[in-house]
Amino acid sequence: MKCVAIKDVKEFEIKEIDEPIAKDGHVLVSVKKSGICGSDIHYWVNGEPKGLVMGHEFCGTVIDPGDRSDLKVGDRVTALPISPCGKCVACESGNPQYCAETWSKAVGLSLDNPGALAPKLSVRSDMVMKIPEAMSDEEGAMVEPTAVGLHAVRLADIKVGDKVLVIGGGIIGLVSAMFAKLEGASLVALSETNSARGEKSVSLHVADEWYDAKDSNMISNLMAKTNGGFDVVIECVGNAPAVNSSFTLVKQGGKVVLVGVATDAIPLYSVMAVTKELTVQGAIAYTKDEFRKCIDLIATKQIDVSKFVDDIVSLEDVQKSYERLTSGVDSAVKILVDPNK
Repeated sequence: MKCVAIKDVKEFEIKEIDEPIAKDGHVLVSVKKSGICGSDIHYWVNGEPKGLVMGHEFCGTVIDPGDRSDLKVGDRVTALPISPCGKCVACESGNPQYCAETWSKAVGLSLDNPGALAPKLSVRSDMVMKIPEAMSDEEGAMVEPTAVGLHAVRLADIKVGDKVLVIGGGIIGLVSAMFAKLEGASLVALSETNSARGEKSVSLHVADEWYDAKDSNMISNLMAKTNGGFDVVIECVGNAPAVNSSFTLVKQGGKVVLVGVATDAIPLYSVMAVTKELTVQGAIAYTKDEFRKCIDLIATKQIDVSKFVDDIVSLEDVQKSYERLTSGVDSAVKILVDPNK
């Protein structure tokens, strides 16, 4: 079958790979829609690992239910792409997201398990979740990134009336801002270097205001506006300027949630975390319950995630879509791929 795979630095190729086969009780899925994630962009930028078929955000229909007696051919599903061991302390506590094996064989994130930039995929049966008919394929593909934002905001423990800053206007930043407002934040501000994305955060009504991270006066303006800093800062970029800005812009005794992933070591001004006695919380992925909760929130129209979808493209347009998402000037935050288009 045809797929899109990493060929080199910032370069994909369309190639043929074998279709997945039913084994080990896995569920075979016909992919309807697949999302492009910020973590996917890291792999593309680095050009490694070569041959990786990405796509860990997806919606599809069951071809073979594997060992799931509650599934049948044609059922509409999505899935957690992770591969937790199920036996360690993390898994037993309901937190498979930080199991040591979670990402080792993850769908679309490992060479052993090609993802949804192809018409079919195989996924562990215990990770598969049905989606209701009321949910569109586009919404189904948005469950995974939505769960990332929900997890981050739950860890942030936002109180009614809190002032919250989200750093980064990609999809995780926008979803996090959306959930922060739902938690009762009195102000949700967003900082972003891309003005088109910043403006979009306000026009989509997930942020109250946006601020240009390139503006040399941004920090002083925000500190004055908040009378000394935000109660909570959710950092969704993963580079040194963003992380250090989060330490600067949070109030004394405040909380910083780090969601952005840095693939290399970055310099930090830890003195700010020390002298302000900050709580610094990492956030990775989601729990199974949070993933399930997002299906319910979307299906019952308590949240609208379809408004974040900018375009739906074919496999042939994946390369251009990654270039668009990294241009720094385009407003797009979420592009979905239809591998059958």
